[in-house]
Parts: sequence; structure tokens; C-alpha cells
Amino acid sequence: MTQAQLAARVGVSRETVRAWETGRTTPRGRKGEAYARLLDALAGGEGDVTARQAAEAGSLVRSTEAGGGPSGAAQQDGPPVAEKAAGKKAADETAVGETAVGETAVGETAVEEEAVTGEATGPAGLTPAQAFDALYAFCAPALVRQTYLLTGRRDLARESVERAFQRAWEHWPEVARDPDPAGWVRAAAYEYALSPWQRFRLRHRHPEPPPADPSARVLLSVLRRLPPPHRRTLLLYDGVGLNLPETAAETEATTPATANRLLRAREAVAARLPELADPGELHRKLGEAASAEQLRAAGAPAVRTGSERRARFWTRAAIAFTVALIGTTALTLRTAPTRYEPPVPAGETVRGVPPRVAPGALSDEELRLRAALREEWRSGPDRLVPLAR
Repeated sequence: MTQAQLAARVGVSRETVRAWETGRTTPRGRKGEAYARLLDALAGGEGDVTARQAAEAGSLVRSTEAGGGPSGAAQQDGPPVAEKAAGKKAADETAVGETAVGETAVGETAVEEEAVTGEATGPAGLTPAQAFDALYAFCAPALVRQTYLLTGRRDLARESVERAFQRAWEHWPEVARDPDPAGWVRAAAYEYALSPWQRFRLRHRHPEPPPADPSARVLLSVLRRLPPPHRRTLLLYDGVGLNLPETAAETEATTPATANRLLRAREAVAARLPELADPGELHRKLGEAASAEQLRAAGAPAVRTGSERRARFWTRAAIAFTVALIGTTALTLRTAPTRYEPPVPAGETVRGVPPRVAPGALSDEELRLRAALREEWRSGPDRLVPLAR
């Protein structure tokens, strides 16, 4: 069941159901009882809830809002609530139809995000791999085309989307709990695609073949001349269909700064292409330019295995680096001296000392004294006693 269907059967708004499922609020009172009764009926193996159970749940909620008994409140407020539920159901069917028809348009992500949030990650029993594959199947095709409009490069668009989903799989518990998982992946893909380091890659220095459609070629050329923040803001607001606060939050800018970027980007596009001064025409043209290219994303299992292989590689590299660092530290501790050894200073020339005089030849008296000392050599202490001559 989608969030809209669940909200219609319980008798609350879709935002309330989303707040319950994301954990921002907790269902209480009769609404909580109706919600619990509906979940018990689904978990009991009954499949779809019968009309009687849905009517009981709706009457229980309406009685709380009206302050009366369950049956009386149901009879009093039945037609307006039924009309509201029918209106919500019609709106949901219209959104699903727009997603099916506009599958190749740029703004399909805004519609698909609701389906991913309500259907792909909502039902209990989905494994993380199945939930990831559902998110990838809904978002990857449109996200590749959006990234192509953002960069003008087909290979970079595919690589950016794959790297974004690889990061999402690495941080899947965080992404699964996020209120907008498609927005999480889109922001990661845009950040990677607009990274300034991409210009230093050899294969990105040469331009790719332009689109075959002349109008798409001109529009893509105009978009590439915009500054990256202006280009991203224009694509999110006029292409994807986000509102101004959501665009400001995703681009990490203030709302006035985002509005200024949007106005400047529209002025730049209208200066080159006056027929696109109307935002509606610009949105349509962006969708046509994105759908003109046959861009195929890789399969979800290949992305998951690539993410796991990349994580294993970096884990082993970190372990190897840690082991090398430990070995280097141990070798340093083993060979380092344990006490301080002062360095030997270099020799210096000492000035002011008289030069050493070498002894000259002995005189006759000194020769006779030496001969007498050698002949009268004594041993023992007596040899130290001087003798007078």
C-alpha cells in the first residue's frame, strides 16, 4: 500500500502517515488505534483490507474529530470524508499516470520519490538489497538524464549516478531512515558530477559528441555556460520541480541566495533563447533535451557488488597502511638510542697560543748525564733517591 492509500483508509493526511513511518511522531488515541487495527489486519494474512474494516477505521477517526460516537460521527461526516478519500485516490492515480507517461522527463523524480518512499521502502519484509534495487529502479534512469543536463557528458553522468548509489549502499541504514532517500542520492550524484577535480581527468578534457537535435544542442551549450551553482539551481527548480525552500536546502544555500541564482540563470537562458523565457516552456524543453539521449544506467546488482568490492578494497588498504605504520613504529623504537649522546663538535682553530718548539741537540754535559743515568740504573725504591755529584 502507498502512503496515500494508507492515509485514505485510516482517515488522516499523507503527511501524517509519513511522519508516523519516519518516526517524527507517534500515533496516539483513536487514530493510533485505527492505524494499529489496519496493520493487524494486514499482518494477519488477510491481504487487502475489506471495505468494512476501512469504514470502521475511518468512522473511528471521524468520531474523534467530531467529538461524538463512532457510528453517529460516521453517518454525519461520511460523505465529505469519502469525497476527500476519493479525491486523494484520484490524485494518486494521476501521479502514477504522470510517472508512467513522463518516464523520460526530467521532472519524473519528484513523482517517483513519493512512490519510492511509500512503496519501495515501506512494506515490511523487504531485504536491504531489495529495497535498494527498488530505489535504484525508480530513480536511476531519471537521475542519469538530469546529471547529463548538468554536465553535458554521458560517461560522467553514468559514473556520477553509480558512485552516488554506491555511497548510498555503503550508508544504507542512514539512507533507509532518511525521509527523502531519492533526494539523498540526487544530492550525492550532483556533488560528484560538479566536483572541480573532474577537470583534471584525462578523459574529461576532450569534449563529447553533441546531441543530434539542434535545439537540444543549443540548450545544452547555454546550460554549460552557466556557473555550476546557477545551473544546479535551475535544474532542480525548473527541471525536477522542487520548490524554492527544497532547492535551497539541497544546494546548501539560503532561500534569497537561491532565488537570486534562479533569476540570474533564467535571465542568462532567456538572453540566448528568448523562446524559453516562460518557465513552463523551459521545463518542457529540459524534459525533451533529457529524453533525446538514450542513456542507460547499470544494473542495480552490479552497482551493489561494485560498492562492496570498493569497500573491501579500501578496508584492506587501510589495514595494510595500519600494519605498515605499526611496523615502522616498532622498528624505530627498536633501533633508536636509549640515552642521549651529545654530538662531537667540529674542530676549531685556536689562536694566541705560541707554537710548539722541537727539542734541539744535547750538549756534552747532558750527554754525560744521560750516560751516567743509564749505567747506574737501579731497581726498587732506591732508584728514586737523588745522588749528589
